[in-house]
Amino acid sequence: RRAGHGPAMALQRELFRTVDEVGRAAEREGIDCHWHKGGTLQLATSPVQLRRLHARIEQAGRVGLGAADLRLLGPADAARRIAVPGLLGAVFSPHCAAVDPARLVRGLARAVERGGASIYESTPVTRIRPGAADTPAGRVRAEVVVRATEGYTPTLPGSHRTVVPLYSLMIATEPLPAAAWERIGWSGRETVAAGGHLFVYAQRTRDGRVAFGGRGAPYHFGSRVRPGYDRHDRVHRALRDALAELLPAAADARLTHRWGGPLGVARDWSASVGLDRAGGLAWAGGYVGDGVAAANLAGRTLAELVTGGDGELARLPWVQHRSRRWEPEPLRWLGINGALLLAGSADAAERRTGRPARLRGRLLALVIRE
Repeated sequence: RRAGHGPAMALQRELFRTVDEVGRAAEREGIDCHWHKGGTLQLATSPVQLRRLHARIEQAGRVGLGAADLRLLGPADAARRIAVPGLLGAVFSPHCAAVDPARLVRGLARAVERGGASIYESTPVTRIRPGAADTPAGRVRAEVVVRATEGYTPTLPGSHRTVVPLYSLMIATEPLPAAAWERIGWSGRETVAAGGHLFVYAQRTRDGRVAFGGRGAPYHFGSRVRPGYDRHDRVHRALRDALAELLPAAADARLTHRWGGPLGVARDWSASVGLDRAGGLAWAGGYVGDGVAAANLAGRTLAELVTGGDGELARLPWVQHRSRRWEPEPLRWLGINGALLLAGSADAAERRTGRPARLRGRLLALVIRE
């Protein structure tokens, strides 16, 4: 609605292409990040979820996405891809790849150092200002300072209402035996999303593990970000239960890892890239969990903006978009955690009644505002 149909679809198509660009960049730089383009599945295990998948396909058709972008799979076709109890159908899109993001970021760091850049770790930036970044050891000056701090942005002075850090947590199993994979299938290694409003997501790793994540961790007052928030016993137990329900063949697998981290969420849930040339500041972020691909596109767009280019990337509608600031505390804490409670209540109500939760509309109105 804000940008118009043509520009919005241009951004969507560029994001689709960026999935392949991440793979090309990894190959070009010799980064073994386990990139595998198997597409993605959104699963439906209840009639309510299936109706939402049908609505998603209809909406996609209205904006110009066809079967080559999204298609609905019936129960049998969906089960041939992954064996999930009670699976009623799925939406498949080819525009997704699995990746080990830690391997990717380490490989990218080595690549930029080979190109002549310097990376200074253990050097916190305590403040950014036009043309300068302050650190405990002194001030770094540059023609343009880029803020690309995503969920950690609230730790910078004056930025605690720019984005909120919403935590997403994950677990990983030990490598599953061949017999378990015979029961599960999943040979295409599609990424998977399932569940309701507090959805879960998963991938089959190259070494045969299930990496399984989800939302539901509380928002911390004042947009605080702490290493201790990367783990939350209640949420990690819930993820284990959800994994056992979705993939019973993995229910008894030993968990070898659990972790998490903050997503950067702008007030209108819109990612953005921009440059204030006069002020010497640029920014990128607000990816809401889709940053592996979106950050690649944002980086290439920033390069074009900073070097004065005027190509197609600089004209995409997320360029120079500014989201309004989040509400001050305690409204922010009350609203976000209230929305998380509503989401959990909506999921429970739908499981109990088999009907769409009326809370859904209230949830969207509460959280997503322009």
